[in-house]
Amino acid sequence: MKTSQTKIFLIGLLLLVVLVPGSAQTTDWTLEDCINYALSRNIQVQQAELSTDRNQLYTEQAKAAMLPSLSGSVRQNFNWNKDIDSQTGEFGSLDGSNSTSYSLTSSMVLFNGMKVNNQLKQSELELQSSRYYSETVKESVELNILNAFLQVLYAQENVVNAEKQIEATAEQLSLAEERLNLGMVSQSDYLQIKAQLASEKLTLANANSQLSIARVSLMQLMELPVDERFGVSSPGLGQLLNQNLTPDAGEVYAQALAIKPQIKKAELDKQSAELDEKIAKASLLPSLSLDAGLGTAYSSGLGGFNYADQLKNQISPSLGLSLTVPIFQKKQAKTSVSVAQIGIATAELEEINTKNQLRKEIEQATVDVVAAQSEYEASLEQYQAIDESNQVATEKFHLGLMNSVDYLFEKTNLIKAESKLLQSKYNLIFTYKILDFYKGIPLTL
Repeated sequence: MKTSQTKIFLIGLLLLVVLVPGSAQTTDWTLEDCINYALSRNIQVQQAELSTDRNQLYTEQAKAAMLPSLSGSVRQNFNWNKDIDSQTGEFGSLDGSNSTSYSLTSSMVLFNGMKVNNQLKQSELELQSSRYYSETVKESVELNILNAFLQVLYAQENVVNAEKQIEATAEQLSLAEERLNLGMVSQSDYLQIKAQLASEKLTLANANSQLSIARVSLMQLMELPVDERFGVSSPGLGQLLNQNLTPDAGEVYAQALAIKPQIKKAELDKQSAELDEKIAKASLLPSLSLDAGLGTAYSSGLGGFNYADQLKNQISPSLGLSLTVPIFQKKQAKTSVSVAQIGIATAELEEINTKNQLRKEIEQATVDVVAAQSEYEASLEQYQAIDESNQVATEKFHLGLMNSVDYLFEKTNLIKAESKLLQSKYNLIFTYKILDFYKGIPLTL
């Protein structure tokens, strides 16, 4: 009995592991995985998409506004009155009657200064503008995820480097201990190596803390609950390193103008503002509309005709044209036109500002690429030189030709150079990816 219960428990536990969302999720996320997940969960992205859905409904409504309207009505009346006797001049008893009327009415605007047409064009522009805004929000999320992802990779590599340094120093400490026992080095030399190992362990602890912080930051940007199993895949970044680029800011800016959604949105917003003026001016013009109706009625007071006969014979169609000429509108229309003109000027300035902001960002991005390449090359050269010097110092230390003070000086320089090289490496990769972003190249590693 207990064996059967144990089997049932294990099967249930297995199903729980399989079925619970996220429990079987991979621990290594690529940059593309992180971006896609973030886009599906980000609140700003969802709000932008809802705004697009709302503008889609407004566009459909604007199209329907060009169609004729149609409405029907039914009215039932009950009346009571007293008849007057023509001979006696006295009121008779209270008599009641009822009547029923049916009607259909339709109306259609024939001309109103192209107001309805322009409103339709404006709604279509606003729909497209909201789509470009949604793309802008998504791009912002992608950039944030890229930065956070690279921070995790940097922190991971920093931890690996710290562990390697500890491993090397532990070997040196073991050697120093042997020499101390043989009386070949002083107690001071031994303790200096031991202190260096303790310092490197603290550095590793700090590196692990920074890695944890970077992982949490990335998960929070992704709107993913913090999970200890979360990790990122480490792609080969060698091919992304110094490409010796000399980007031209003008060329990149020209590319970005043609593809960036914030530029297209600003252009559409200006066109929409221009339509605001046309819509406002339409209120100054006469409007012409066509009205049509069809009605019939029944009254109990008409003797000799039944219900169906009355409805059939009292059908009364109607057709009419209505012309409305604005004469005095208390400056409402003129004010609307002036406000729309201000809106056009505002939209033009916003378009200029958006383009200027994009140009400045690209100019900075191209400068950053050149500077990051130079910094990486200098850091790499410095690291290689210090690494060679450290190798010689390590050999001398092993042979007992160098004391611990000089050896630790060389090792400290190597650690600093390695840290600087690591920083310049990921800074260079980030600047390359920013440049790709403005060129419209997808963010991948």
